[in-house]
Amino acid sequence: MKFAWIDLRTVPEAHRTAVVDAAVHSRIAGVVADDPALLDDLPPTITRVLLTSDRVDSPHLVAVAVHDQDQLDGLSAAFVQVSDDRTLKLACAAAERLDHTVVAFTDPTKIPLEIVIAAADGAPGKLVTVVADLVEAAIVLEVLEHGSDGVLMAPRDASDVFKLARMLETTSPPLTLTTLTVEALTHNGLGDRVCVDTASHFREDEGILVGSFSSGFVLCCSETHPLPYMPTRPFRVNAGALHSYVLGPANRTNYLSELRSGSKVLAVDADGRTREVTVGRAKLESRPMLTITARSPENVEVNLMVQDDWHVRVLGPGGKVLNVTELQRGDELLGYLAPEQRHVGLPIGEFCKES
Repeated sequence: MKFAWIDLRTVPEAHRTAVVDAAVHSRIAGVVADDPALLDDLPPTITRVLLTSDRVDSPHLVAVAVHDQDQLDGLSAAFVQVSDDRTLKLACAAAERLDHTVVAFTDPTKIPLEIVIAAADGAPGKLVTVVADLVEAAIVLEVLEHGSDGVLMAPRDASDVFKLARMLETTSPPLTLTTLTVEALTHNGLGDRVCVDTASHFREDEGILVGSFSSGFVLCCSETHPLPYMPTRPFRVNAGALHSYVLGPANRTNYLSELRSGSKVLAVDADGRTREVTVGRAKLESRPMLTITARSPENVEVNLMVQDDWHVRVLGPGGKVLNVTELQRGDELLGYLAPEQRHVGLPIGEFCKES
């Protein structure tokens, strides 16, 4: 679970009370200060971190600024400023040995952070990385896919604290997929279909959820699996007709026609695990189209219109790869039933019938 600490050392006094109140209200994990008086009255639900240059006796968690590996002995927490190879090795040693290691990096590259994360992989302690702002916080939390365990940020005001808390709450929960049974296959003639090219590598059992109706989606397979006559494109999903809905983060949908470079969609695997991926390009071309009509055990009809070609594939139970032109009545597909109707991509509890 990712977490954040708020650094009070540079927060203007005029904003300090509001920042602390925001940290408590939004359940920020910790507050850092170099004055113990600023920590004494904080509730016990917050980790109170006293940053010092020397070892001191304190009821708070003491993070000592260290400059040599010999200083690590007996410490629970340390602060390391990484500016060269020597201090990088010091940060790695601290992350391997201590309960908490706070690291700040002089240079803008994230390669030193990657090295510290790799060195501390499997260690029980927590790595906290100093960040300049919310943008850097988002990057640091995802470095090497694992990311730093936590971030330390000095907010400008209380609004920064709330934004940071919302960022940490942003997760991609799993979905409960259902098994759909194919009822009909219809050749439709020419239409416009969209290939969704992402900035991520799909796994073999991953795809995106696409459907003609907002009530139900089919798990469309990525081009991670080998194809004859063409190389694999593990970043691509040949998704469907431009009118189709695609499921994105925070239970929102977009039409495939709306996707642009920088848009977000959900990568979903055969077990329903999800992750947010970024669209690098959406490619629309005219192709012959095929409509797949399937039905769920709850008797919900799910419709998907895709390019009418053998190399377009969907996923079945267990991650089985199915070529759409070889589907037959009775075949089983993986899908997802949305509990709400949609208005401009947002779930809404209103009557809506699609056909």
